[in-house]
Amino acid sequence: MKKTSSRSTPKKATGRKATAPKRAAATDPDAYFKALPPERRAVMQELRAAIAKALPKGFEEVMAYGMPGWVVPLSTYPAGYHCTPGSPLPFLGLASQKSHIAFYHMGIYADPKLLAWFTAEAAKRLPKKLDMGKSCVRFKKPEDICVPLIADLCRRMTPTQWIKLYETAFRKGK
Repeated sequence: MKKTSSRSTPKKATGRKATAPKRAAATDPDAYFKALPPERRAVMQELRAAIAKALPKGFEEVMAYGMPGWVVPLSTYPAGYHCTPGSPLPFLGLASQKSHIAFYHMGIYADPKLLAWFTAEAAKRLPKKLDMGKSCVRFKKPEDICVPLIADLCRRMTPTQWIKLYETAFRKGK
């Protein structure tokens, strides 16, 4: 007798690699930092503390876009973020990615003078060439991070300055 069940035929290969399941998303910054691998946790906590201490009053730490970040809260800026209506205005983010630690700063994306200051200072203070996108600074190794440089950058823009720059640079036709 011939078998006709589809179970006896081998499955066709799809060509896709199997992927590992993703870790559960943290719901608050404390949970995010607690879930970090030990080799990243210390420097990430050091960065978090330096950012929190250096940022001018008025920014608020939140979880946004799957990472801890600092925003201008809706109570300060009710118009919020134009890309995600009803959300606070993002300013900074900090993430532990697979191959690097990422620091996002919207001010260096929007303010050419601040970007020029930062890149000049990075050339003086960082052990390696700056690895940077529009608003993202990537550090391949934790020991390559200059925490005082990040703190100095964080001191350079208040929530009021960020709102003004944001409205000028991004929120056209309010």
